[in-house]
Amino acid sequence: MREIPGAWRRTAAGAGLLGPAGEPAPTIFAEMTALATRTGAINLGQGFPDEDGPDEVRDAAIAAIRGGANQYAPGRGVPVLLQAIAAHQERFYGLELDPDRDILVTAGATEALAATILALTASPDDEIVVFEPFYDAYAALAALSGARLRTVPLRFPDFQPDLDELARAVTDQTRLILVNDPHNPTGAVFTAEVRAEIVRLAERHGAIIVTDEVYEHLVFDAPHVPISTLPGAAARTLTISSAGKTFSTTGWKIGWVSGPAALVDAVLAVKQFLTYVNGTPFQSAVAVGLALPDAFFAGIADTLAAKRDLLGEGLRAAGFSVSTPAGSYFTITDAGPFLAAGQDAAEFCRVLPERAGVVGIPVTAFASPEHRSEYAGLVRFAACKRVDVIAEASARLRGLA
Repeated sequence: MREIPGAWRRTAAGAGLLGPAGEPAPTIFAEMTALATRTGAINLGQGFPDEDGPDEVRDAAIAAIRGGANQYAPGRGVPVLLQAIAAHQERFYGLELDPDRDILVTAGATEALAATILALTASPDDEIVVFEPFYDAYAALAALSGARLRTVPLRFPDFQPDLDELARAVTDQTRLILVNDPHNPTGAVFTAEVRAEIVRLAERHGAIIVTDEVYEHLVFDAPHVPISTLPGAAARTLTISSAGKTFSTTGWKIGWVSGPAALVDAVLAVKQFLTYVNGTPFQSAVAVGLALPDAFFAGIADTLAAKRDLLGEGLRAAGFSVSTPAGSYFTITDAGPFLAAGQDAAEFCRVLPERAGVVGIPVTAFASPEHRSEYAGLVRFAACKRVDVIAEASARLRGLA
């Protein structure tokens, strides 16, 4: 590919997607999905459900389309959704938000992250602290913004950060502390001590906390605790979430960011020149979903926890060491017993569809180049599939033993 200048190159490089000749490479998700299609393997790699969300939400989208909600939404979002998000935050977490000032609807959580990072970093000297391994968009967006990424390692099997390492990572150069809790890819839920230390360090160094909470209703062992509920945190925290994981509507791409009006205004200043607005009829439908009774939200966590347990049992029976996740779609395993001499998890995942008829994702895809060796034996599997699919995948994986 001939040399084409532009920010695309540093963005692709940040995500580890530049080939040997400087050409853009496909993501590991595209590669593994293509392998699943070619081999007929069960795809436990990419994190999307294979079952639809609640009828009430889907019916509301159809009604909105038929009712004429098919043009541009207001720039901040459809009022009924803004009000529903505010009511949701108060209902579950006791947070009081002004729906007209403190909330912005976005094209999924990824656009919320992009607009936030682009809005709130201004210099190559700005640093964004993240926990590693990390959702791959974080590195790409940091590179696009020109800011530097500083990582705090999470280690198998508990994936809780060392507080001393966290304190060393956060400095006066830190502009954003980006927290994904529950965490993708590890499934960790951070302890109260970790959350409190994040707030303390942000206050000490004048940093803004940005939380990615898309798995907020998929926590298994205790209620989700947003960092913005901690003393001193609300004034410096932007909270990001979305409908995709909660309502199994990942293709709708309805997300939101909430927090202090001045910070939300800054994000809006960038977001309005990205997608402008999106998904008008789906916004109204998500508002219906956010008002569903408590039993729905408890039920989706219980259902996924049962799938987590089923997948974990299958993986252990196959011979993997397993980190039991406290939330999210994902389970991390150590594939060490199955690796040939000199082989890493990426190579293992490329042959796994042929060997066992199952697709996973190497955790190295979520790590920076300088730290990939620390995760070289780890593989992520997704439990957000039908029970019969997980059971069949488990049976196939047992053949590895």
